[in-house]
Amino acid sequence: MAVRRVLGLAIVLSALAISPADAQTRKPTTQEVAAIRNCAAKYQDNVDEGERQCEFKLVATPCTNTSAGNTDLGTVDCYRVEWAIWDNLLNENFKSLMGALDNEQTAKLRAMQHAWIAYRDTTCNFYMDKVQGTMALPMGASCAARETARRALLLRFFGQM
Repeated sequence: MAVRRVLGLAIVLSALAISPADAQTRKPTTQEVAAIRNCAAKYQDNVDEGERQCEFKLVATPCTNTSAGNTDLGTVDCYRVEWAIWDNLLNENFKSLMGALDNEQTAKLRAMQHAWIAYRDTTCNFYMDKVQGTMALPMGASCAARETARRALLLRFFGQM
């Protein structure tokens, strides 16, 4: 039991430790990228509404409703595809925001981002500890996509201020 748990945790940690773009087996389509980008732009002034309208509805959920996406590993892949899109958007929003800040604000943004990464990884990896089964993988991948989407929307919002 303990060996299985450690092995499972190692799988989740390794899945979350690599970049989302490298983790999934397929790349996001142009249409999927455009759908999320357009939605994020539409709700750039309202982070909460952006979360409600843009997370999972446009990419991950439709993907999980396919024959390829309705298994545990297929579901993980669906969330990783969405995660990759949000991660690219987050990185763009971070760079844009960095360019608009003074040195003191830049240092604080970097510290804030490092703390957020630790929070995301700790929170999303906890699914393996709590669930301890095959459902932990899709739940962890969903968490990583959700937290990255939220962060991308928040950084874009900060950039608009």
